[in-house]
Amino acid sequence: MAHRVRGVIARSRGAPVEVVSVHVPDPGPGEALVRVVACGVCHTDLHYREGGIGDDFPYLLGHEAAGRVESVGPGVHNVSRGEAVVIAWRAPCGTCRSCRRGRPWYCFDSRNARQRMSLDDGTELTAALGIGAFAELCLVDAGQVVPVDPAVRPEAAALIGCGVMAGFGAAVNTGATAPGDSVAVIGCGGVGNAAIAGASIAGARLVIGVDVVERKLEWARQFGATHTINARDADPVEAIRALTDGFGADLVIDAVGRPETYLQAFLARDHAGRLVNVGVPPEQGMTVELPMSEIFGRGGSLRSSWYGDCLPTRDFPVLIDLHRRGRLNLDGFVSETIGLDDIEAAFTRIVGGEVLRSVVVFAGT
Repeated sequence: MAHRVRGVIARSRGAPVEVVSVHVPDPGPGEALVRVVACGVCHTDLHYREGGIGDDFPYLLGHEAAGRVESVGPGVHNVSRGEAVVIAWRAPCGTCRSCRRGRPWYCFDSRNARQRMSLDDGTELTAALGIGAFAELCLVDAGQVVPVDPAVRPEAAALIGCGVMAGFGAAVNTGATAPGDSVAVIGCGGVGNAAIAGASIAGARLVIGVDVVERKLEWARQFGATHTINARDADPVEAIRALTDGFGADLVIDAVGRPETYLQAFLARDHAGRLVNVGVPPEQGMTVELPMSEIFGRGGSLRSSWYGDCLPTRDFPVLIDLHRRGRLNLDGFVSETIGLDDIEAAFTRIVGGEVLRSVVVFAGT
C-alpha cells in the first residue's frame, strides 16, 4: 500500500520548487520506510533544482535527514520500527571492486531503494542522492539507515547525514589532518565550517577560514578557526602564505568547488601539501587549468572528498558522540527551523550567505 504525503519536488531545471502529493510505497525486501522528523536544506538540493547535477527531472529533493523507522521490509535486521536514525546517501554494497578491496567508503554501487516514489499521476520521481527526504515519509535501502542516540535533537543530528559529515570527513578522513598541521578552508558555509571543526578537533595548530562574507568568517571563528581572511580585502593565497611563514598550508580544503577557488587552494599549499576538494561544482562542464610545472614541482596530492570519505555506520556515531561530549557543536549549524513550504525562500538565504543551515522540521513528528 502506498502512503500519500506532502513532499517538495523540482519539476524542471531552474523552476521554483513545488509542494505536491507524493506516493511512497511500503518497504520491499531490504528497504526501510522512514518518518522524517527533520531535514536540512543543503546547497546540493539547489544544485539539483538548477540542473547542476543531472537532468533526471522531476526530483524529489532533500537528503540530509533524521527520523524514525516506520517499518521495514523482509530481510532487514540492522534497524527496527521506532528507532531514531540518520539517513546516509552512501550504503556500501559489499561486492563492488572497491568494497572487495577494503575501501567501502568509495563504494561504486551504493544501494538505494528499488521502488520509486511517485506523483498522483504515476510519474516516477528521482530521489535526490537516493533519499528524497523533503517529504513526511521516505523510502530508502535499509543500509542507508544508521541508528543514532535519540537524545540528540533531530534538527542537529540530521546535519551529519550530509554537510557536517562531508566537511568533517574532508579534513579528518580525506585530508588526514594531523596534530600540528596548518589547515586552510576556502568557503565557510556549512561544509566549510564542519571542515574547520574537524581540523580543530584533529589537533591542527593553525586553522584558517577564507570567505567573502564577514558573517561566515564569524561562524568560522566559532567552529575553531584561529585566523580568518576576507577574500574581498586580501589575496587569499598571499594571506595564507603570510600566516604560514611564507610556505603555505599543509592542507587546503576547497569547500566552494569553483575553478577560481580550486586554483587558489592549489597555490596556497606548502611543498608536498595536500589539496582536498569537497565543494560540489555548481555547473556541469566547469574546467580548471593548472600549471604543469607547479603540479610537478610542488608535489603533494590533489584529492576529491566524496562524502568526507566516510563509512556512515562507523562515522555517524562518532560525530554524535563528539557532540554529546561538547566537542562538536552540531546545534551551532542550525541557523533556523522552517516548514516544508519555506524551502524556496531558504534557497535564497543560502545564496545570500545568510544561514549555515535552514532545517525543515515536520509538524506532528
